[in-house]
Parts: sequence; C-alpha cells; structure tokens
Amino acid sequence: MNAEIKLMKTAAELGLAEVFARAKAALPGLAAERNAAFESFAATGLPHRRIEDWKYTDLRALMRDAKPLAAPPAEADVTRAKGLSGLAKELEARQLVFVNGMLVRELSDLEKLEPGLSIRSMSDALREGDPLIAGHQTIMAVARDNTAAALNTALMGDGALIHVAAGAVIERPLHLTIIAPNEGAAVYMRSGMTVEKGARVMLIESHRGENGADYQFNGALALQIADEAHVDHVKVIREGADALHLSTLVAEIGARVRFNNFTFTTGGKVVRNQMFVTFKGADTVAAVRGASLLRGRQHVDHTLVVDHVAPGCQSRDLFKAVLDDHARSVFQGKITVRQAAQRTDGRMMTRALLLSEHAEADNKPELEIFADNVQCGHGATTGALDEDLLFYLLARGIPRNQAEALLIESFSGEAIDGIEHAGLRDALMQRVGKWLGERA
Repeated sequence: MNAEIKLMKTAAELGLAEVFARAKAALPGLAAERNAAFESFAATGLPHRRIEDWKYTDLRALMRDAKPLAAPPAEADVTRAKGLSGLAKELEARQLVFVNGMLVRELSDLEKLEPGLSIRSMSDALREGDPLIAGHQTIMAVARDNTAAALNTALMGDGALIHVAAGAVIERPLHLTIIAPNEGAAVYMRSGMTVEKGARVMLIESHRGENGADYQFNGALALQIADEAHVDHVKVIREGADALHLSTLVAEIGARVRFNNFTFTTGGKVVRNQMFVTFKGADTVAAVRGASLLRGRQHVDHTLVVDHVAPGCQSRDLFKAVLDDHARSVFQGKITVRQAAQRTDGRMMTRALLLSEHAEADNKPELEIFADNVQCGHGATTGALDEDLLFYLLARGIPRNQAEALLIESFSGEAIDGIEHAGLRDALMQRVGKWLGERA
C-alpha cells in the first residue's frame, strides 16, 4: 500500500485562497476561466525546488505571505504617480499610467490616437467580452500549467488592450507606466496586444515602486503578431527593494516578422520574468535580450522558452547579469525545434559578471531538436572582471572605480545595443551609469 504524501499548505497558499474567495465575485469577466485557473493552482500549490522549471527559484520558500488586492488609487496615489512618469517624457511616448494596477485616465494620453490604433482598459474589455480577449486566452494556453500565469488568470484586474490594424505604422512608442502600491498589497495585471499584418509598433513597460513598500506584482502580456509585422517590446523593472515581481510574456509570431524583446532589471527583491515565444510562421527573425544589474540580496530569474514550429526562422537570445554583494541571478533558456522547422537558426547565450565572491549565477541553457537541417547553439559564462583589461586602464591613470565602471558599462552595453530606438538605448545606458554611481 502506497501512502499519498501531500505538502502542507503554506501561509501564502492559504492567503491566496482567501484573497480569491473574497474577490472573485467582483472580478470582471471570464468567471469559468478564473475558477479553472485557481483550481489548477490549488491542486499543485506554489512551485518549489523539486519542480525543474522552478529549481533555482523556490517560490514556496520565497513567497512568505499573500497580500490583499490593492485598493483603487486614491487622490494621494495619483499625486504620487505624477512624479514617477518613467521614460515616457524622455521618449515622447504615448503614456498609459496604471496606479495600484488600474488605469488612471487623467494621467494617460488616450486622445487623438493614430489611424489604425485602438487602446482600451482591459477591465472594460473583460466586462464587455471583447472578441480580442478570446485570441489572447488561446495563446496564453502555452503557459496553462505555470503557477504565476494561473494566478494571473484567476485574479487579473486591469491592464491595456491594444489593437494595431493591418499596415498601420505607429510612430510614437506606447508606454505602460505601472506604479506599484506604496504599502503591502498585491496587483494582478493582464495586458494584450494584437498586431495585424504589416503593422509596426513599439511597446514599453516601465515598472516603478518605492523602497520600503512590501508589495507583490503579478503581470502577464499576450502578444499576437501577424505576418510581416515589426514589433519592439522593452520592459524596464525598477521595483522597490522589498517587492516580489512575477511576470509572464506569451508571444505568438507569424511569418516574416521582425520581433525584438529586451528586459532591463535593476529593482525588486525577488523577480521571475518568464517568456514563451512561439514561431508559428516561416522566415521570422527575433531577438530576445536582457540585462540585469543586481546588488544586496536581490534574486532575479529569467526563464525563456523559444519554440520553433515553422521553418526558416532565426532567433538570437542574449542575457547579461552584473552581480554585486550577495545577489543571485538565474537564467533558464530552452530552444525547441519541431520536426517541420527545418532551416532553423537559433543561438542562445547567457553571461554573468560577478563583482563579489558572495554573488551567485545559475545558468541553464538547453536545446531540444527534432529536425536535422538546423544551426543551433547555446553557451554560458560566469566570471569576474578581466584583470588584464583592468590593469590596462589603471596603467593609464584611470581611477579603479572608473575603470571598473567602464568595463561594466561595456559588458551590459552589448545587450542594450540591440535596442533599435536610440533615445531608449541612451536612457538605459544612463540607468547603468546611475547604478554604477550608487555602487561607487
């Protein structure tokens, strides 16, 4: 006789059940999907180190409690958000401001939209059953068994629903500025963007939070990209020092598409940024990159799954991490090449730069190939600053702090240079300089 062993529910798991029970009646739309998603979570609980995808990020241990859902933003919250506009002003972007997870129209630029561009609140779209949501739910199925994605489906409140019509070229970047609660609360956001054939758009997500606020964020973004479109997506994570940040990106890409994705992380206590990218159409070119600058006891996990279903596609994946003090970075990347995806060209590289003997980098790139006419490769490196290069700079009279900063900027810049928008590229390099200044 075999006894079934069940893990005891943690305080966070019990708290999440209470949060869902209290909130589900008021959450907008998709009641059946929400219930099914939470039942899926309840059956497995928070992931732990024995689950391979979460081996290095034991959420059961890292998530100690479940915060109540954030209240609608009060006047003080809106005033606070005005000083945290992110990159939008610098880039002359069309800004959508979310405070406590909810769209604040008075701070958002929703007037005089370009021809072919449609933007609406996700909460309104959920209540009214917008047909775009069904397509996004379909592609989110890729992450159906993922804990963070399941909780997002169960508890999602607001977000942005964006549609770009066929052939439309949106000149101004769309910038989602997401301002976290300034107290212990949780935010669950879901956004979706559908880009029709031949359209072009850039989407920026900027996450801001204050130090000292023990809050939790769980976000998801569904991208549905049709043939011959050009989409750039940049995410900047500058959460507070005590924040838990979980996010899921699911992208379904058509044929002859150009897709660029970049994630820049400097904030947050525990961050899990997971991406599922599926090449459904032939001859597409995609680049998925990231750079993290971490200190203290920050824990940042980038988990990437690239699925080549169609032939002739190219993917280039590069992630850099700079680690100081007791910080820890995790990279888990997997390229899958299906049998029909002949002529695939996939490359994945992760590099970690350790500035302290106490820092830790865990890298696990993988290949799973079922086709024979492919070019695929992966690699991982971890090390300290190059002593020869450092000596070269010191010998020319450059102070040690400046010499180290130059090498770190060069290391991070390799990933940042892939951003096509020059203004955003420069702004992120300035963020690198600021991080280095604080370190010095």
